[in-house]
Amino acid sequence: MKNLKNWAEGTDLVLLKGTDQIPVNEVSYDSRIAAPGCVFVCMQGSRFDSHDCIPELYEKGVRAFIVEKDLSVLSLPEDDSVTVMKTKDVRTTLALLSAARFDHPEKELKIIGITGTKGKTTSSTMLRTVLEEAGVKTGLIGTNGCFIAGERTATRNTTPESYELFSDFRKMADAGCGICVMEVSSQAVKMKRTAGITFDIGVFLNISPDHIGPDEHESFEEYLNCKAGVLRQAKTVVINKETEHLSELLQRIGSHEKTVFFSASGDADERAENIRFISEEGFFGSEFDAVGLMNCTVRVPLPGKYNISNTLSVITVASLLKIDAESVAKGIRATSVDGRSEVVAATDRFSVLVDYAHNEVSMESLLAAIREDYHPNRLVVVFGCGGNRSKDRRTGMGTVAAKKADFTVITSDNPRYEKPEDILKDIEDAYLKAGGESYVLIPDRREAIRWSMEHAEPGDLIAVIGKGHEDYQEICGVRNHFLDKEVILEEKEKLGLK
Repeated sequence: MKNLKNWAEGTDLVLLKGTDQIPVNEVSYDSRIAAPGCVFVCMQGSRFDSHDCIPELYEKGVRAFIVEKDLSVLSLPEDDSVTVMKTKDVRTTLALLSAARFDHPEKELKIIGITGTKGKTTSSTMLRTVLEEAGVKTGLIGTNGCFIAGERTATRNTTPESYELFSDFRKMADAGCGICVMEVSSQAVKMKRTAGITFDIGVFLNISPDHIGPDEHESFEEYLNCKAGVLRQAKTVVINKETEHLSELLQRIGSHEKTVFFSASGDADERAENIRFISEEGFFGSEFDAVGLMNCTVRVPLPGKYNISNTLSVITVASLLKIDAESVAKGIRATSVDGRSEVVAATDRFSVLVDYAHNEVSMESLLAAIREDYHPNRLVVVFGCGGNRSKDRRTGMGTVAAKKADFTVITSDNPRYEKPEDILKDIEDAYLKAGGESYVLIPDRREAIRWSMEHAEPGDLIAVIGKGHEDYQEICGVRNHFLDKEVILEEKEKLGLK
């Protein structure tokens, strides 16, 4: 069994009470599962302060605590039967203790962190597919889950808490993985979940205003700075040369061993030429020539120029990792991203696509790509918006629907603790204000999906967006099973469509 002093090396911990030689075998930040032998990390959140749990945890046998409050305000025995150490930055300390608890698995892996307002899941999944095609055993952590040696476990956040991250790194290293590809959210950087990690390669896809509001980011400047934080933690950085606020980003990230740029429409270290958009039986996507650090022709089974950009990021990283062009092309062609531009049903009359687009920018990119590159008879969009998030997101999506869709079905998403009718009303008002005319409002999401399919016209493409891979609807804190793809296939069968 280790002692706390071993794990505390490299942290700012100061001993307030007891001894740092106390034996420990686990790190915990969840009072519900803390047990004797663990060091409990107390954290003060917006709704809950686990410092208040110290007396209860002491009664359960916990004898080691990390705090960020003064000893005088804590309810503890006066003797030395308990150890208390104080930190100025409890979240960073949690990450560093977790790394030590799992014997620093981050040093056994090559870690690639991918960030951006949109495209993280697509790019990370594609990169893992390419690496596996080349024979490199690769772990993946992101929105769609954690994948290790063919096994998937669910992740509640795009980037899990630091303890879970280092636990997953250990599992990957023990399973023989050489590389971990992970999505890194701005919230993860803000909450210090990635503290203690040096990314071998940091990838920046794009940025646009999002995640700004209560419980997220105070401003766009904070959002950009957190995104830039991923690159500040990287040895080599790969950046989309077309990204907005590029000069501000470069100012915020400082110098690196190597900086590489990619671009879907201009000169860069890796660029796309001869772009062709293809819609044919069995394939919906694009084809282009990658030119620069790696030269190859690739077929991308995902629509739109923005997915060409995502693909270029993967090709650029693959070139830095010395992956051969044949494996890259095969891996890209074989990529399937659950709930991302996924054609779920292709009937003899219309097609239905599912996508995770859940903000104004991603929605506009998707709908523009479908309309401009594939020319459906009508573009029908079915969407809602999550509750307890910035209202700008829902009004922005309502505006995009008015401008980009031929017909709109407004429905519920994850209302969380808000009234669904309030969210729908905000979307409807924005839609009408932006000049939208052809729409229907159906609160029940299953009914909305069914209605869109019943009333489809020949040649229509129906985009059911906002939830993508999510297999639940969150209502008043309860997650009820609901998967768009599953519902579409069920309703297709009920309607007798072929």
